[in-house]
Amino acid sequence: MNAASVPTLSPPARPAAARRGGLLLAAAGAIAFSGKAIIVKLAYRHGVDAVTLLMYRMLFALPLFIAMLWWVSRRGQDAPPVRGRDAVGIVWLGFTGYYAASFLDFWGLQYISASLERLILYLNPTLVLVLGWVLHGRPIRLRQGVAMALSYAGVLLVFGHEVRFDGWNTAVGAGLVLASAFSYALYLVHSGQMVPRWGALRLVGWATVVACGFCLVQFALVRPLSAAWVPWPVIGLSLLNALLCTFAPVVMVMMAIERIGAGLTAQVGMIGPLSTIALGAVLLGEPFNAWIVAGTALVLAGVWWASRASSS
Repeated sequence: MNAASVPTLSPPARPAAARRGGLLLAAAGAIAFSGKAIIVKLAYRHGVDAVTLLMYRMLFALPLFIAMLWWVSRRGQDAPPVRGRDAVGIVWLGFTGYYAASFLDFWGLQYISASLERLILYLNPTLVLVLGWVLHGRPIRLRQGVAMALSYAGVLLVFGHEVRFDGWNTAVGAGLVLASAFSYALYLVHSGQMVPRWGALRLVGWATVVACGFCLVQFALVRPLSAAWVPWPVIGLSLLNALLCTFAPVVMVMMAIERIGAGLTAQVGMIGPLSTIALGAVLLGEPFNAWIVAGTALVLAGVWWASRASSS
């Protein structure tokens, strides 16, 4: 829709409309991202494993991201050729951000609840702070340290509640998901250096295509072809995962950032863990109790405070 098609719109209404649209896109993207854990847990009820489930997710997402790359290239924006250091960087981003992080996350979800998984993944901003200190010598201020302590206290609260009932499985699952969060934090730290040259959508598109390749090769190497025969509900859930919880959230979040900025988009994204807890209780029968409420409140408060401290 161009400007000529809405002549009755007054100039002051445009920023307000863009802001409302950005807030809705950010909320929808956060909820869609969080729905991934619910879909994975539902698929596990049909006896599929993490390698096969991730393969189908990426197989169905691959043409969508190729189409996005084609669309970005058709916009006529200049882009550097993919070669040398840039090629190595894209492969690294695809491996850390969308292959290793996804595989470890899917694997961990075999052992822990969707609620605990989402809270652990929400530690990403604190892990980015730590990596910035280790890799680039950026100091962690007192306020950021206190915020990190709040976040980890919240995760430990929920973890301690779950480990009483499932013991070793909870420890293994939490460790795998924490490794997933660390892998994605590596992606975030290094992607920031390439986004100015490549553009966010182009970089995400290339990194995701690389990750899809890793997932398909992994399945071919470690599973027989017969493992691809899965119940039809798994196919349907994988399609939903690829479209609604993988491709659509990436596009919605990037559109939200264009309208309201990265900071406000991240703050709206705090709705993600809340939606996971609600969906987990309704669709998976996961517990909803004071431990989870208190842990979630601590994690969200810590992440919000760390984000505010980082931007100030």
